[in-house]
Amino acid sequence: MIGKLLRGGFLAVLNLASGISLSASPGSFSPATYDGELEHGRYVGALQLQGEVFHVQGLALDPKHVWVTSVDHAGQRAFLHLFDRASGRFLRRLELTDGARYHPGGLSLSGGSLWVPVAELRPDSSAVLVEIDAETLTVRRRIAVADHIGCVAADGTKLVAGNWDSRQLYTFDLARGTRPVQVVDNPSGTHFQDMKFVDGKLVAGGNTSWLGGTLDWIDPATMRVTRSLKAGSIGPVRPFGRGGPVTGEGMAIEGREVYVLPEDGPSRVFHFRLDA
Repeated sequence: MIGKLLRGGFLAVLNLASGISLSASPGSFSPATYDGELEHGRYVGALQLQGEVFHVQGLALDPKHVWVTSVDHAGQRAFLHLFDRASGRFLRRLELTDGARYHPGGLSLSGGSLWVPVAELRPDSSAVLVEIDAETLTVRRRIAVADHIGCVAADGTKLVAGNWDSRQLYTFDLARGTRPVQVVDNPSGTHFQDMKFVDGKLVAGGNTSWLGGTLDWIDPATMRVTRSLKAGSIGPVRPFGRGGPVTGEGMAIEGREVYVLPEDGPSRVFHFRLDA
């Protein structure tokens, strides 16, 4: 997963070539350069989040709030951050660290619950799917999974979760219990980092390389990709830069409105509007 493991000398050279000094200030990039970073998407604006976040992992929105998951690698701690959507003002932070499981992933909001995976930072390991009350931020339940889970989408009692690099997608029907009812190989070549249900479809974003990714629509009945949009990157890529592939970390979608969070703190929520 991008940002989870540093990939050595090549990336260092790439960042130096990109001009790492640009990462010092959120205002260093010209908004004009953002158009075209998401296929069929027009840049609308960006919201500066105020307050500390670490290495960004996921993004969720409601009309008033912005939720962000991030991992503090140095402290081996997992966090859920809450911000005011209108101003970007920091409101609250909840620690989700669960022993050796300190890597939160892409999250999802459904029916007043936030679903967040918290996993060990290695493939083929373990995770818990944490259901959190979106209003009080109290934990409602935890579901143990015998694999690393890096992202989850929720739609009522249905969950779809991706493991390390989303190589496999797990489907849960909570009305039938907490064991997965289906496990399929990822139908896309994209390493999904964040996914959401939108109008009955699964929409998932992630990286295909250090410099790009895709936003994919998947039919949950067949688990086949029905639409795919290519994405570029914002800013110098990690680890020396703060940015990376537009779809490489946090992603949320509301109809035609796509919101992405490709930067580590200080982070901005970038807003794109898709063609009809």
